Amino acid sequence: MRTEKGFSLIEVLIALVIFSLIGVGFLSGLGTGLKVLSRTDVLETAKNLAESQMEYVKGLDYRSTGSYPEAPIPDEYPGFSAAINAGPVTDRDANIQEILVTISLDGEAVLTLEGYKVNT
Repeated sequence: MRTEKGFSLIEVLIALVIFSLIGVGFLSGLGTGLKVLSRTDVLETAKNLAESQMEYVKGLDYRSTGSYPEAPIPDEYPGFSAAINAGPVTDRDANIQEILVTISLDGEAVLTLEGYKVNT
């Protein structure tokens, strides 16, 4: 019987496999976290731009045609664009309009914000 103390090759290989699995799980979670962080940043930017566009439209004079121009988007937000659609809420009351602001990133709609404008 051997009196040598230490780890056998099989024990070392099993430990390496266990550490490798833990490492792969950690790196996978890190990659997923970065994707979520990037998507959250895009959504937060789109939300801020949509709210800014909505406030801009609400500050303009009421137009019965429902056509409103978009506010310019700062250059620090490349790829973002806005579309504003307005229409009457009901056929009976033309003094209330539903305003839809859609923010797109590189042509793909990211967020739509709904609001209302009243002719005072």
